[in-house]
Amino acid sequence: MTDTFPAAATTTEWTISPEAYDSDVATALWRAYYTEVSDRWYLLHEGRATDPAELEREVAAETGADLAPPGGVLLVAWCEGVAVGTAGVRLLDEETAELKRVFVREDMRGRGGAPRLLAAAEDAARGLGAGRIVLDTRTDLVEARALYTRHGYEETEPLTVRPYAEHWYAKKLTRG
Repeated sequence: MTDTFPAAATTTEWTISPEAYDSDVATALWRAYYTEVSDRWYLLHEGRATDPAELEREVAAETGADLAPPGGVLLVAWCEGVAVGTAGVRLLDEETAELKRVFVREDMRGRGGAPRLLAAAEDAARGLGAGRIVLDTRTDLVEARALYTRHGYEETEPLTVRPYAEHWYAKKLTRG
């Protein structure tokens, strides 16, 4: 007897790899990330997009150097050869890593990239020696908050004091 199976559904090919925080790829993704979250905030609170001069100032001010080895890493998600997302990890202390810049381009969302990036970032944090990973985010970034909750992050007490930090999450990293 021969089994027949329906044709396999087309799958999206994802790869995730470390990238220099100051590469052209990383810089373009940082700009896309910052533009989206900044515009989202200004549209919600002030009914306008980010002022272009402010955007340039803020993108330049946050270099991402804290995501460089040996205490950090920036990961880039590639989908079918195109850079479409990032996740950064940096050590805060010997046991704790911080998750930063988790982003997937809007046109690529819903294809499984964010969970892959999150898992790769957790692996990177373990590789840096962390047993716990923490992050902060904003109330209006509901998709991000749902992602973290779905993947075992628990909301916790404030871990930082900085603008736009409204929710804090932590997750114990198991060795595997």
